[in-house]
Amino acid sequence: MFYGWFMVAAGFVAQLMTGALFHQSYGAYMVLLREEFGWSSTSLSAAYSMARFESGLLGPLEGWLVDHFGPRAIMRIGIAIFGAGLMLLSRVDSLPTFYMAFIVVSLGASLGSFLSLTVAIVNWFQRRRATALSIMSTGFATGGLLVPVVVLSLETFGWRTTAFASGVIVLAVGLPLSMLIRHRPEDYGQQVDGGPALSKDGKTSMPVVEEVNFRPGEAIRTRAFWLISLGHGSALLVVTAVMVHLVSHLHENLGYSLVTAGLVVSLMTAMQIVGQIGGGILGDRFSKRIICAACMGMHMTGLLLVAYAASIPMVIGFTVLHGLAWGIRGPMMQAIRADYFGRASFGTIVGLSSMIVMFGTTCGPLVAGILADTTGSYQIGFTVLALFAGFGSIFFILAKKPPPPVRPALDESRALELQPSQGAAV
Repeated sequence: MFYGWFMVAAGFVAQLMTGALFHQSYGAYMVLLREEFGWSSTSLSAAYSMARFESGLLGPLEGWLVDHFGPRAIMRIGIAIFGAGLMLLSRVDSLPTFYMAFIVVSLGASLGSFLSLTVAIVNWFQRRRATALSIMSTGFATGGLLVPVVVLSLETFGWRTTAFASGVIVLAVGLPLSMLIRHRPEDYGQQVDGGPALSKDGKTSMPVVEEVNFRPGEAIRTRAFWLISLGHGSALLVVTAVMVHLVSHLHENLGYSLVTAGLVVSLMTAMQIVGQIGGGILGDRFSKRIICAACMGMHMTGLLLVAYAASIPMVIGFTVLHGLAWGIRGPMMQAIRADYFGRASFGTIVGLSSMIVMFGTTCGPLVAGILADTTGSYQIGFTVLALFAGFGSIFFILAKKPPPPVRPALDESRALELQPSQGAAV
């Protein structure tokens, strides 16, 4: 079997941990922290927004580190930071220490999971890139199915014990997983996708697509770089607001219990998994930018449904639309960047893009939290974010693939070198 699929499996487990123990369960932590300390929705939203802002600012540096030192080394460091951050979270007793712990956890989760794994898989796949990224990302969604288990632990053992135990799990599982990650197939005598696809007679059955590798400076001078980043940021306005505030909205505004809210999150996650599996197949066969534009409309419609939910069918409608849109669109964000700009400087280009995307991850939770504290409901905040998401579909429609960069012949040959010596010993 092509080794790239073993890395996809390792990435699935790593993403499952990140989703279950941190991102998708944060809404439940937020309810308990507010009950114990009396912190406002705005204060708790600010933690998520500050962490996303920090991630965006450090994105270019993080991307360069992964490109230069290889994803395995950076993933190890990230896992250690992630686990230590969760243990630190279990000891917080004030808002400033909570902010500090949350930023540490967020930094570790980024380095130890998403960024490192994405760079590795993009380097090993081309024909099945969207499928590979989708399968890996399904781990994050599957983590959402474990949110009821995390909620049960929170209610049974308390949030401090649960946070500390989560840190132990991250270290015990994540560090061995990092050993399976490789940077580039060329470093190990293999080829992207395991080589060209062959028919029964031994002939190439699928044309090999010539890869064009943009330098970071060349990528940011294209219109597609900015449009994809703006579209991605528009989507994350909704996604991050839902991750932070959905449980609170269901529990406090709509009157559902924490357990019921956890089940809603699980149903949404199940839809996300369905979307990721189907989206990977669609993304390898059809226009990724058109698929992403359609998903933005689904994000908008779903958020409006839950904002004005007067019955459980409306909540279910939200879970189906938002979950499917999130699942289909999420892996496409990195697959389309790799298709457009190549893999030689992929980590750095994604890091530069994160400086734009961070405005979505930062503003989404804040807008929803501030308006909830002001009006006593998430209805207006969710409506505003839904309209921004609908408008964001235009960015994807306009984000057409850029032409290859024009360089002198000697310069071109140097730019396309992948420097196989880098990362081989990592």
